[in-house]
Amino acid sequence: MYNKVFLIGRLTHDPEARSTSAGVMVSRFSLAVNRTSKRDAEADFIRIVAWRKLAETCNTYLRKGKPVAIEGRLQIGVYEKNGQQFQSAEVVADSMQMLDTKASASAGTPYPAERENSAAAPESKPFAAADESPAPF
Repeated sequence: MYNKVFLIGRLTHDPEARSTSAGVMVSRFSLAVNRTSKRDAEADFIRIVAWRKLAETCNTYLRKGKPVAIEGRLQIGVYEKNGQQFQSAEVVADSMQMLDTKASASAGTPYPAERENSAAAPESKPFAAADESPAPF
C-alpha cells in the first residue's frame, strides 16, 4: 500500500501555529487547488498540517495567496459531534516547496528556503582559463 499526495496551490489564509503539550510545533493551513476541468473554474480547499521543523518553516515563510507545492500523505480522521460521526480529511505534509510567480520574481522577493528538506546549494567557483592552443592530435 502507498499513500502519497502531491499538491500545488495557493494558501487561503496564513498558517496557524500551535505547540502541543509536549512542545512539538504544529502548523495548519488550507490550500486552494484548481481542478483540472477547464470548463469550470472550480477549486478544492484542502487542509494541510505540518509538524516540527517543517511547521516552523511554514509559519515563517508562507502567507495567504502564496503559491506552494506540498508533498505528503492523506489522513482521514473520525470524530463525533452531537451524537453523529463525521470524517475529516487532511494532508500531513512531508515536504514543502515555495513556488515563484512572475510578479514576485520581478520584484526581487527572495525565498530563503526553497525546499525544507533539501541540502544547501554548493558554493560556485569560477571556471579555469581555457588553453586556446590547437589539440595535439
